[in-house]
Amino acid sequence: MTVLVTGGAGYIGSHVVRLLCDRGDTVVVVDDLVTGLRDRIAGVPLVEMDLALSTAPKLLEAVMREYDVVKVIHFAGRKQVGESVLRPAWYYQQNVGSLANLLLAMEQSKVSQLVFSSSAAVYGTSEGSALREDTVTQPINPYGESKLIGEWLLADAVSAQGLRASSLRYFNVAGAGWPELGDTAVLNLVPMVLERLDQGLAPLIFGDDYLTEDGTCVRDYIHVLDLAEAHLAALDSLSKGQARHTIYNVGTGIGSSVRAMVDKIVEVSGATAVPEVRNRRVGDPAVVVADPTAIAEAIGWTAKLGLPQIVQSAWDSHLILKT
Repeated sequence: MTVLVTGGAGYIGSHVVRLLCDRGDTVVVVDDLVTGLRDRIAGVPLVEMDLALSTAPKLLEAVMREYDVVKVIHFAGRKQVGESVLRPAWYYQQNVGSLANLLLAMEQSKVSQLVFSSSAAVYGTSEGSALREDTVTQPINPYGESKLIGEWLLADAVSAQGLRASSLRYFNVAGAGWPELGDTAVLNLVPMVLERLDQGLAPLIFGDDYLTEDGTCVRDYIHVLDLAEAHLAALDSLSKGQARHTIYNVGTGIGSSVRAMVDKIVEVSGATAVPEVRNRRVGDPAVVVADPTAIAEAIGWTAKLGLPQIVQSAWDSHLILKT
């Protein structure tokens, strides 16, 4: 019996694959390798496929039969907010279309357990120090909208197909569980700061006039290894019981300002750079922090790692990956 991980060659997906393999699960990965890296999942069976194509359901059915798939963790999709604004139809095709194709294949293959990679982007401009799963969802870009629609689609599939599914809304992911699996997406805050320091440039902070302690945005930063552990806990929780769709925030419940994060990165790197403050970005809420109570009470998951471990592991990974 096998766990299928779509997007398993990506930053977060590869951490989940590593943990699954380490505990003895059999894993197969489906990934189009547009942003994923084959080296991250060396030794794990890989089927290279674009899940958004019309041919994907039949191809996925074949994969599920060949590998005796019984559970799925779905990461595959696109996640750049700015790109989603420029290419909305493509984002819907990639994120909603790929999930629809996956659900079609699962229905035909009688696979009934699914963990879905959602996002705190579904909350949009909702802000606060304790966002709960029942906080109003009002995404402000096609990326966030595509994730919310994915949750709706899952809820409908649970009713129609008898699925047991869990959607994980995670917050700001950073760090590395293993140096070789680090984040290489330079549009994310931590890699972006490290890249600018490498180039001798000042780290950027967008806005320092928010109503927060130091004037910069406050975010809930979660270590990628904690996030990966949350996926395994969610997956294990689906192994029995009735059809259902659970939604959980995955965060630490602790807010850290952008300036605090940038200062910590500069400190760990040994650089002497002073951050450059630019104008606010449109749509950036002042404070976005999870209330992780629900996932702790329901399946026993809590974050274990904090900002120091996130930054140190990101720095260690950066040193390895840039050589």
